[in-house]
Amino acid sequence: MANEKILVINPGSTSTKIAVYIADEQQWIESISHSLDELKAYATIYDQLDMRKNLIEASLAAHGDELSSFAAIVGRGGALPPVKTGAYEVNDRMVDTLRFHPVDQHASNLGAGIAYELAKQIGVKAYIYDAITVDEMTEVNKITGLKGVRVPAKGHNLNTRAAALKLCADKGIDYNKVNIIVAHLGGGITVNLHSNGQIIDFFNDEIGTFAPERAGGLPTYALVDMCYSGKYTKEEMMKQLQRKGGVISYFGTADMREVEKMVNEGNKEAELVFEAMALNTAKTIARIAPSVDGKVDYIVLTGGLAYSDIFVDSIKKHAGFIGPIEIIPGENEMKALAEGTLRVLRGEEKARIYE
Repeated sequence: MANEKILVINPGSTSTKIAVYIADEQQWIESISHSLDELKAYATIYDQLDMRKNLIEASLAAHGDELSSFAAIVGRGGALPPVKTGAYEVNDRMVDTLRFHPVDQHASNLGAGIAYELAKQIGVKAYIYDAITVDEMTEVNKITGLKGVRVPAKGHNLNTRAAALKLCADKGIDYNKVNIIVAHLGGGITVNLHSNGQIIDFFNDEIGTFAPERAGGLPTYALVDMCYSGKYTKEEMMKQLQRKGGVISYFGTADMREVEKMVNEGNKEAELVFEAMALNTAKTIARIAPSVDGKVDYIVLTGGLAYSDIFVDSIKKHAGFIGPIEIIPGENEMKALAEGTLRVLRGEEKARIYE
């Protein structure tokens, strides 16, 4: 039997998640925490590579897994210049780009580098899969009303595409022959459109609905007034939009279980904000449907908020007229990375070469 043992590496800002899969079965998963004091010792994100790699090796040893036992190693795809969906084989050029010329400073930039260093030790290949900068948007969907400002494609590509592929597998339909809208409902909410095997349109949490931690698209004149009010630095404004916006700005928490509890206890403001976020999500789903002339085969709701019956039922009420809605809850990034790599090992998918 061919070796189908896969090591999955997903670096985050204050943790490194690792998991071991044999075929599509998870053997174990661990999240290695990194304190802020520990991280302060490193001038750049990429300087953390050896530290994180050593901790991964120690964790493997603690679990009794020899590095040499793996058939492949996959890391979370970082902030590369625009790439296609699917698998990419990690090479020197990719690592150099993520280290010296990334599109953004993001912890996921370490995924490819760590996987590559470990894979070289045992003579196997390292991969990334559905990187955060996948961009297959059609040109017409990138145009905005201000020349030089383009619609960004960056978002939850890994989880949304995994959800779309799972739906197709469950329904016995061809991903390359359907139109599927996928809404990732997490700390940020993104909605993208999968048409005939490509993600052709995208509303991320910068221009779409507000979310637990994101302000979403805002009235631009009011936003400009805030930026020039003298009350905020650029860094502070970015925090207002990215980490202190959305539901946090109303209730001081991004834990939607707490907000849902407020709703159930009769808090009218919580009820209003909760419904507004669901309605805005439905509006974003509706905004993307014209890109395929309304010919939507399925809508998929995924991410942590897809576990909330109240939230899901509200979206169904407002967006159900667009197409049938399927629920695939949770953030399944580790499984998505493993399954993508497994398809490469089995010859069902060919990994691209980064150039």
